[in-house]
Amino acid sequence: LQALAQSRDARMSEENRQKAAKPISKRTLKHYRDILEMLLKHAGRWGLMGANPMEGVGRVTKVDNSRVRYLDDDEREALLKACKASDNKQLYPIVVFALSTGARLGEILKLQLADLDFKRGSAILRDTKNGETRVVPVVEHLAEVLKGHLQWRETFCEKMEEPTPWLFPRRDGRAAIDIRKAWVNARDEAKIEDFRFHDLRHSAASYLAMNGASLLEIAAVLGHKTLQMVKRYSHLSEDHTRDIVTKMNKNIF
Repeated sequence: LQALAQSRDARMSEENRQKAAKPISKRTLKHYRDILEMLLKHAGRWGLMGANPMEGVGRVTKVDNSRVRYLDDDEREALLKACKASDNKQLYPIVVFALSTGARLGEILKLQLADLDFKRGSAILRDTKNGETRVVPVVEHLAEVLKGHLQWRETFCEKMEEPTPWLFPRRDGRAAIDIRKAWVNARDEAKIEDFRFHDLRHSAASYLAMNGASLLEIAAVLGHKTLQMVKRYSHLSEDHTRDIVTKMNKNIF
C-alpha cells in the first residue's frame, strides 16, 4: 500500500513533471490509478489475492482538462527560430502545420503525400481522434513551407529502397518520423517553460479567437463536434468583440 502511494506521489511531483518530455496530467494519473484498482479488484474476484491495496490509495480528483496555454509573440518567434535551426529538418514544417491548422501531432504524422492538395489549398486529416476525416486549409506561410519541405523530402528519400507515402517520413521510409527528442530540444533552446506540443493546438485556437473567429468556426477548424471543448477560448473572442464594438462606437458617436 505504501509503495503504491509513493509511486502515485512520485508521478505527481513537480520535479518529475518538469523532467518529463510530456508533463503528466491529472487525467493520466487518474486513469493510471483507477485502471490499476480495477485490475486488482478482478484479481481478488478470481481468488488471486485478498484485499485490494488500491482501496487505501487516495483517488485523483478534480481533473481539469480546460488548460489553455498558448505562445505569446516573443515565445512563438523564439520557438520557430529554434525549430528552424534544429538538426531535424522536418521539425519546423510540422510545428508550422500545427500552429497554422490546430492539428494534433498524431494527425500530422499520419499525413501522406496524397492527402496534400496545393491546388485546393488543403490537407486531409484521416483517422482523427473523434474518428472522422476532416479537411484543413493549407494557405499562406504553411503552403510555402510545405512546398519547400517537398523539395527537401525528394532528396531525403532518394536513398530509400522503396518509395514512401509519408509526408514526414523517418529515415527508412517505413513509418512517419519521431520528433519527440527534437521537439524537446527546440523547446528548451527557446527557453519556453510549461509547454507541450499539444499546446500548439491551443495556440492556434487562441489566435483564431483573438482574430475574431467565432466559437463555431474554431470548433470547425479543430474538428470538435460540440462547442463545449472550445468554450475555454470564449474570453479571447469576447475581448476581440469588445474591441470591435469600442472602435465602432468611437466612429459613430
